[in-house]
Amino acid sequence: VTQAFLQFFTAPQNPYSWRLLRISVAVSNMDSSEESTFMPDEVQPLVKEAIEQVLSNATYIPSKVPLLTNNVVEGVLKRLVELKKPLKYIVTCIIMQKNGAALTTASSCFWSNNDGSCTVRWDNKTMWCILTVFGAGI
Repeated sequence: VTQAFLQFFTAPQNPYSWRLLRISVAVSNMDSSEESTFMPDEVQPLVKEAIEQVLSNATYIPSKVPLLTNNVVEGVLKRLVELKKPLKYIVTCIIMQKNGAALTTASSCFWSNNDGSCTVRWDNKTMWCILTVFGAGI
C-alpha cells in the first residue's frame, strides 16, 4: 500500500483567513500486468466495432450528429466496461462532414506504465469520425 499526502489551502467564511488541509490517502499498488494495463491493440477493434454499429448506414445530417456522437461514445464505453479492467476511461468523438475542410487534432498526456490511449479514424461517403480513448489506472 502506498501512502500519499495531499496538501491544499481552503478558504473558510472569512476570505482573509486560509487553512491548510492535509489528507492522507492509501492506494493499493497494482502490478503492470495485462489485467490492469490499457492495451491499445485490444481497444482498437472494440472502437471500430462500436463506430460501425452506429455509423455504417448513416448519412451526415447536422441535426442528427449530436445523437450519433452520443451513441458512438456510449457504445465504446459499454465495450470498455465489459473488459473489466481497473481503469478509468475518457472517450472523445468528433464527427465531421466530408466537404473538403481541414481538421487537425492532437493530444498529449503524461502517463504511468498502465495508462494509454488509442485513436481510431473512420469514414464513409459523407462523414469523418475521429474517436480517442484514454485509459488511466485507478
